[in-house]
Amino acid sequence: MPIKVGGLTPFTATDYPGKLAAVVFVQGCPWACGYCHNPHLQARTEGSPVPWAQVLALLERRVGLIDAVVFSGGEPTMDPALEDAMRQVRALGFCVGLHTAGMYPRRLQEVLPLVDWVGMDIKATHPRYDAITCVRDSARGVWESAEQVLASGVAHEFRTTVHPALQSEPDLLELAQNLRTLGVRNYALQVFRGTGCMDPNLAAVATAAYPRADLVERVSALFETFTLRRE
Repeated sequence: MPIKVGGLTPFTATDYPGKLAAVVFVQGCPWACGYCHNPHLQARTEGSPVPWAQVLALLERRVGLIDAVVFSGGEPTMDPALEDAMRQVRALGFCVGLHTAGMYPRRLQEVLPLVDWVGMDIKATHPRYDAITCVRDSARGVWESAEQVLASGVAHEFRTTVHPALQSEPDLLELAQNLRTLGVRNYALQVFRGTGCMDPNLAAVATAAYPRADLVERVSALFETFTLRRE
């Protein structure tokens, strides 16, 4: 069965560093993070909203116009057809990017040899995961996946979406220190955006002064490359 595609962005300059890319949004995610801006992709429907053959046909027309194809979601590694889809994309000459939250380390390990860049979401320190994902024991496998990405040699960025109701500033500093110890060199904090958020309580909280400048400075000092994204 072909990969289940929930949506497609045919052109973006922001989803793969330094490259023009298309983004394939894969259906399905086992988590229900309150700040998710793609909640419509959490469920896996019986049929694919966008046929994979249609996506491939579009990508064939974009050869020479874009550099890469990024598989995002949802959670792409949830789909057993991800590996085949990546191979087809590589056969067209594109670089392959992957956005993942790392909850399926075995499937991640299988596709990493086909990936040129990984954006890995790390939600929080281990004890805070379930409060964010709304799923019990959701941190299982995440740190194994992080180690796999680092050991693979694949270019990557680790990033955390932050919200004052979900992560305190001491939590963020502890998480950053844990990632530094793990060997992460490239890290980003992404301040919550209300776009697509289904939780009105999260959307109602002001984030303009969060995180504070002194915390950002301390986190930044831990990494070779650090980015704070507010938009």
